[in-house]
Amino acid sequence: MPLVPPLEPAAEPASASAREFSAAGLPLGGDDPAGQQGLDLARLLIRDPAHTVLLRVAGDSMQGAGIQHGDLLVVDRAREARAGSIVVARFGGQFTLKRLCLGAGRQWLEAAHRDYPPIPLEPPAATGEHDNDAQLWGVAVHVIRRL
Repeated sequence: MPLVPPLEPAAEPASASAREFSAAGLPLGGDDPAGQQGLDLARLLIRDPAHTVLLRVAGDSMQGAGIQHGDLLVVDRAREARAGSIVVARFGGQFTLKRLCLGAGRQWLEAAHRDYPPIPLEPPAATGEHDNDAQLWGVAVHVIRRL
C-alpha cells in the first residue's frame, strides 16, 4: 500500500475541539454542551509532536485492519514497533503500510488483504547488510477518516 509522502510536522500541533457524547443520545452532562470543557484532539492523538507526522493512505492492502484508501494516519516515528504493530516501512524506495510480524526467529511485514504476499525482513547477512532495503520508519497510532 503506497503512502503519500509525509506532511511536514508543524511547530505547534493544530488544535481542534470536540465534545464527549454518549452512544446515541444527548451530550454527557445534560442538555447544554456549551458548558462542557472541549477535548483537545491534538493532545489526544499526538503523544510526541516532534516525532509525529500525518500520512494519507493510498491503496487497499490494509482494509482488513480497518484502514481504507484516503484515510489519514497519525504516525509516531519515535514509538517502538512490536509484533502486531501496524508500521510504515520504506521498502524498494517507497513507503508501505503493513503489520509487523515476528516468529520463529523471523520478521516479516504482512498486509491485511489476501491479495498481497508477506514481505520478509531478512536478518543482516554476515556482511552486516540486510538482504533487502526495508526499514521500519514509524508506527501508525491512529486512523482518521471522513464520514
